[in-house]
Amino acid sequence: MANQSKQNLRQQLLASRMDMPDRLERAELLQRAMRIWLLGREDVVIGAYWPIKGEFDPLPALHRWKEDGELLDQPLRRRIGLPVVDPQTKTLSFHVWYPGCPMQEDAYNIPKPKDTEEIFPTLLFVPCLGYAPGGYRLGYGGGFYDRTLASLTPRPDTVGVGFAQGYLDDFEPDEFDLPLDNLLNEHGVVWPIAPMTQRSN
Repeated sequence: MANQSKQNLRQQLLASRMDMPDRLERAELLQRAMRIWLLGREDVVIGAYWPIKGEFDPLPALHRWKEDGELLDQPLRRRIGLPVVDPQTKTLSFHVWYPGCPMQEDAYNIPKPKDTEEIFPTLLFVPCLGYAPGGYRLGYGGGFYDRTLASLTPRPDTVGVGFAQGYLDDFEPDEFDLPLDNLLNEHGVVWPIAPMTQRSN
């Protein structure tokens, strides 16, 4: 990628993602990987995103997570938030979403919850156009997530999600790029890398 601009790389990754012939199968596998990864997590407020441009849709798995919490009769109700862009600071806040929630388009023509409560996720699922070892993510270049994560105290745990076609083995992050804590694709956990276990003879 040394001689390739990030913008060209974005265009290539977007085109390859839109052209995936087995999108439904990959999406089902990633839904399953998400549900398994969430087992054992104690979070009750999770932030996510509304999928655009062929992105993986995390909302069915999160709705299932929310329903599972109700079955477990947890003292704190599980809630899901979707981002709302502040047009002045170009940062994101998260507002309650549920199936059938009233929605409206933001300035970028992306649906957002309409007039629902602001919530503060302890775990945030972030869409990845591309991703690389070390937890680094390539987005669309707007910087919304980097600015938001830099401004949040405490910062939520972050999970990048994307399809395997977006993996970049020679990505060079910029100095202002903030690594994500975890990365998932349809094959499971990509980052952090689990230590190799030695086979017994």
